[in-house]
Amino acid sequence: MEAERYIGWLALALTPGLGARQAGKLLRAFGRPEAIFSASLTSLEAHRLSAETAQAIHSQKPLKDAEKELAQVRQIGARLLTWDEPQYPPLLREIYDPPPLLYVKGNADLLGRHAIAIVGTRRPTPYGNQMAERLARDLADRGVVITSGLARGIDSSAHKGALASARSGGTTVGVLGTGIDVVYPKENKKLYAQMEERGAIITEFPIGTFPAPQNFPIRNRVIAGMSLGVVVVEGAQYSGSLITARLAMDASREVYGVPGNATQPSSFGPNHLIKQGAKLVTGWEDVVEELPTEIRAQLAPVEQPGAAERASLFEESLNLTERAVYALLGTDEARHVDELVETSGLNSSEVLAALFELEMKGIVRQMPGKNFVKVLL
Repeated sequence: MEAERYIGWLALALTPGLGARQAGKLLRAFGRPEAIFSASLTSLEAHRLSAETAQAIHSQKPLKDAEKELAQVRQIGARLLTWDEPQYPPLLREIYDPPPLLYVKGNADLLGRHAIAIVGTRRPTPYGNQMAERLARDLADRGVVITSGLARGIDSSAHKGALASARSGGTTVGVLGTGIDVVYPKENKKLYAQMEERGAIITEFPIGTFPAPQNFPIRNRVIAGMSLGVVVVEGAQYSGSLITARLAMDASREVYGVPGNATQPSSFGPNHLIKQGAKLVTGWEDVVEELPTEIRAQLAPVEQPGAAERASLFEESLNLTERAVYALLGTDEARHVDELVETSGLNSSEVLAALFELEMKGIVRQMPGKNFVKVLL
């Protein structure tokens, strides 16, 4: 990393009251960060900066802060990426207010590849989690980069699905609403480490930035901006995923919705988007067919059996007891083991043995409280 090259860019990011939009305007006007910090107070105020922000730039204090920030960037093993570098996400550069500077961990080459965002509620149903995982895995198998916000719920499921891709094994990018060194939520520490090793993590926020509520809508515009389209899996009426979808529309990106149970509050978001014209999605094909022809041609073909064929193959491998238990399970709502015993007519030992085998075969998943649900095939 060339230290001198990034000092000015970091200083802009650290200037109080200077957002991405204003920083971008200054860069277009002055050409380089160094020219901004050498400008007179009068010329800075002429660009409609607040007196406080103009004074902060004129004082050059942010340049000193930037030197300390750069040392921390090196210490934690991150790198910096400015919007004039070739690895900067090309689609993100086109939005109204692209961040001039990104902090990056992991494989920065992923930022230049075709990406689809998968977002949704932090409190998903089992069905929502499975749909996010399956869509992410299937799209990653075809070379699509999965972007999301590394939040709990649907975001985490999407990242995990991409990491589980048999072909790519890590084509996923997490966009943070915190500093690059802040893992939020804490339970995603392992996922964060996996993505740092096999995918990528980016943010525009300085090191140490805590997860303030106002940061996440800012983060969402980056998720939408760097992606060809946004898939909303689940989200309530005022979900942040709807903000991401609206930002995608504003940036002329595709918007998709995974239909959900109309009686579930978490289904409001995608169902509402579908009513407004978003593409209804039940599988990866629905996402890919909306992409431009030249992009579809670049995606990796994968010969796999269809869902119905896979289900048939799995069921043929089950014995009568396993088949009876499997038939009682659904993908949208988990059932307790006691309920399965009562409904199946089998004794508890037979049901538990069958569930164990079904879990080992990867077609049933145990949820908290001895509840079980089918895995989407």
